[in-house]
Amino acid sequence: MNEETQQQIEQVIDYKFSNRDLLTRAFTHSSAADDRFLSNERLEFLGDSVLALVTCQILFERFPGYLEGDLTKIKSMLVSRDTCSEVAGQLGLQRFLKVGKGLASDRALSGSLAAGLLEAIIAAIYIDGGLDHARSFILTTFAPLIDQADAEQTQGNFKSLLQEHAQQRLNATPVYELLDEKGPDHDKCFEAQVFVGDRHFLSAWGRSKKEAEQKAALNALVELGLLESALPDHND
Repeated sequence: MNEETQQQIEQVIDYKFSNRDLLTRAFTHSSAADDRFLSNERLEFLGDSVLALVTCQILFERFPGYLEGDLTKIKSMLVSRDTCSEVAGQLGLQRFLKVGKGLASDRALSGSLAAGLLEAIIAAIYIDGGLDHARSFILTTFAPLIDQADAEQTQGNFKSLLQEHAQQRLNATPVYELLDEKGPDHDKCFEAQVFVGDRHFLSAWGRSKKEAEQKAALNALVELGLLESALPDHND
């Protein structure tokens, strides 16, 4: 890889390497390397773990109201091969990747090769500049996707939204209480209500306890002015 190409890559990723051999290795696929130890495979292995670590830390700090399950779902979206290949594509990094002739198609470069390339770059930055620089690169490139993943996760997950707001703004944790149930065993409805501190909100009915709690959380969010309107109850 010539110096001009290296400079172009550094401009794209906004990081200047002290050891440009790492940069060259990150952009060399095993199909184009004389020795697999000179390819990006080992870097890809390390970069996958660095990405997971940094992503977990970012999510842990950003969403203090989310439980482990919610954080895990968002993390899984962000570190997936599809997401990594998408980020690499947005940066246009595949055009710099050195591959064997049989892998030079657009389809190949937009899939797992692109994902592996991004992980290799993260590892190269980590080795060359340390965790802070790797975190900065990940945070910058993944920021829009973190917002998108959070929106997808919380859409309809009103309990998570209420918990995050209550813990951050009200210094309290929502508590749910089952008030009533009716109907035959095969077609029951449940009524639930949520309390936040000493304040209770409009109860809600649902076809399951989980649905009733979600709707009760939605009612609370509406009363708190965080959402505009509630969903209809199943109270038949």
